[in-house]
Amino acid sequence: QVQLVESGGGLVQPGGSLRLSCAASGMRISANTMAWYRQAPGTQRELIARITSNGYTSVADSVKGRFTISRDSAKNMVYLQMDSLKPDDTAVYYCNTHPRTYVPGYWGQGTQVTVSS
Repeated sequence: QVQLVESGGGLVQPGGSLRLSCAASGMRISANTMAWYRQAPGTQRELIARITSNGYTSVADSVKGRFTISRDSAKNMVYLQMDSLKPDDTAVYYCNTHPRTYVPGYWGQGTQVTVSS
């Protein structure tokens, strides 16, 4: 049974940093392209960062230079380091495989990130 558990969100001031974690079970993150997505209220879920099975990383233009995706294959964990946070980064953040969800329609509970003074 596949399970994705996101954590590390919270309330942070503009310019601050957070590190999100995604614990995966029932699948190997190193064998898949893993990604972080986010969804703000009233918007569609969007892809913001991904890491391929061979370690290639890419991020969306909106977070380039501020967010970094990484993984620990031994722990089966994926991370998102978020620096220089802006109010526009406020959203629920999810991890999953890319381009399709590992289990059709399955998403973890996500972790809320709120950037506000």
